[in-house]
Amino acid sequence: MSSCSRCGGSPFFTRRYSGEVLCERCFKESIVEKTRRTVAKHRMIARGDRVGVAVSGGKDSLALLKILYDLREWHGADLVAISVDEGVAGYRDEAIAHARSVASDLGVEHRVVSYGELFGFTLDAALASRRDRETSSCGFCGVFRRRAIDEAAAEAKVSVVATGHNLDDYVQTFVMNLLHGDVGRLGWLDPDHEGGRFPMRRVKPFMEIYEEEIALFAYKSGIPFQSVSCPYMHEGLRSEVRDYLNEMEAGHPGMKNVLFNSALDVVSHYEGGSGRRSVPCTRCGKPSSAGLCGVCRMKDELGRQVNYTT
Repeated sequence: MSSCSRCGGSPFFTRRYSGEVLCERCFKESIVEKTRRTVAKHRMIARGDRVGVAVSGGKDSLALLKILYDLREWHGADLVAISVDEGVAGYRDEAIAHARSVASDLGVEHRVVSYGELFGFTLDAALASRRDRETSSCGFCGVFRRRAIDEAAAEAKVSVVATGHNLDDYVQTFVMNLLHGDVGRLGWLDPDHEGGRFPMRRVKPFMEIYEEEIALFAYKSGIPFQSVSCPYMHEGLRSEVRDYLNEMEAGHPGMKNVLFNSALDVVSHYEGGSGRRSVPCTRCGKPSSAGLCGVCRMKDELGRQVNYTT
């Protein structure tokens, strides 16, 4: 392996898709700089914003909190960390503890909201009683999690919600929408217009960075990793799409980057603007793409076995 392409130092990491060789210091700096460029390019954060960083306690969200904190003089925004306790036994407690610890070390306000407080049930209980077995656990959790973040963000009076979704997450969602035939949702992936279906803007500062690079950055930055994975993570299509894309990337370095740029091109020309608009839910009044919102539909699917409160 040759020396660092930037400073000539000892090699640490090679980007197979570009051939760039980096020492540890230059690698970490490149992740921060990539994040800064993405934020600037898509005007994600403005001076004076109050940014709610959705911090699950995993490597991506904790790395995002740290980088946005380190860039605070550049973007000029105020930060608050928001965590959601879905109620997954043996998994979420550790993640919340990591989030609380990192936020405390940085001196960032940290707020935690739970499914139990908002909906009257834990994710474990909801999944145990669901009627629609064709809907994956991630499908259920994602709907309630987004609502929980919205509620916590409104309570914290934030103007922007930043999530730790990376390039891998983005291309997986793009492919899944195609495979599910959810063409109407492609407009939601436009980073320059995302947020029309949410009470406040949603941004993804890591959307141009590979997941493996964020993981390595987190490890070398001393960010704690969870010792256990979510027990429901392998349900549904996303796990299969993730494995397939990883296999393709291994054999064809840069394939994810190509797919990412192709996705951006597709969504930028998307004319089915209904995917970006929201209307009030006919039952609860919260933002919805049409008719009942996802939360109200999921509650109907859960049925009366679960005693939900909202």
